[in-house]
Amino acid sequence: MTSRCGFAAIAGAPNAGKSTLVNRLTGAKLSIVTPKAQTTRFRVLGIMLHGDSQVLLVDTPGIFDPRRRLDRAMVAAAWSGVRDADLTLLLIDAREGATEAVREIAATLGAQQRRSWLVLNKIDLVPPPSLLPLTATLTAAAPFEQTFMVSAAKGDGIGELADALAVSVPEGPHLYPDDDLTDLPDRLLAAELVREQIFLQTHDEVPYGATVETENWQQRSDGSVRIDATVYVARPGQKAIMIGEGGRRIKAIGARAREELAALLERKVHLFLNVKQRDGWDEETARLRAIGLEDPP
Repeated sequence: MTSRCGFAAIAGAPNAGKSTLVNRLTGAKLSIVTPKAQTTRFRVLGIMLHGDSQVLLVDTPGIFDPRRRLDRAMVAAAWSGVRDADLTLLLIDAREGATEAVREIAATLGAQQRRSWLVLNKIDLVPPPSLLPLTATLTAAAPFEQTFMVSAAKGDGIGELADALAVSVPEGPHLYPDDDLTDLPDRLLAAELVREQIFLQTHDEVPYGATVETENWQQRSDGSVRIDATVYVARPGQKAIMIGEGGRRIKAIGARAREELAALLERKVHLFLNVKQRDGWDEETARLRAIGLEDPP
């Protein structure tokens, strides 16, 4: 059989389930997932091997109306992922439907004449009769080649989508070793898993005002790894919440992130977290680059 390989960008509004879909298709936790919108901040590559095809899934940040420099860099990263891909999957939260933001994204894809598919997600959470009118509304905005209905969380429809992706990518050699799952550096992956726990364990205002950087990664002679990471927050109140009374909050964040890292890296992990206040970190070029983003145009 002929080998195939190509890039498929997964785009959409915040909280549509893009990261859950990438994790489901690759069979591994590569992108962090939380119930909060705008969790993903940069492009994450997930490598799906399906038969003789290698599908390079690009999990992009949600596309929304940006305010901060960080927001603009996130949206720019999303559209950059679309431009570089062979195929774009516009992922829609079927519960939210054809919102103005979703229609704008679809219209932009149509205007750019991008090769695109429509994927309705979370179909297990809506009445089936509502799906066809939603599909009609969105296909009127852009010429989608195909439409799929899935539940990324439960796995419904994922097999059909994977099959279609495998035959849709161009013929050619695989770009990555077949046992690779992502091109994400371990240092960045560690920072992301810590940030995931910040989203899950702190109040609403803290996750969006925080970033995590891996300062040190040391392989130890016993096969374990020592990781030192710094959590930057924008305001003093956020630092107090992050640390918690007697340091309990940051210890809980570190403990859960350490478990996730140990499972992913398949080795013992020693994780040490430090919290620093840094006003305006989300406007700093150095901080943006540290989390995998370029300066927005």
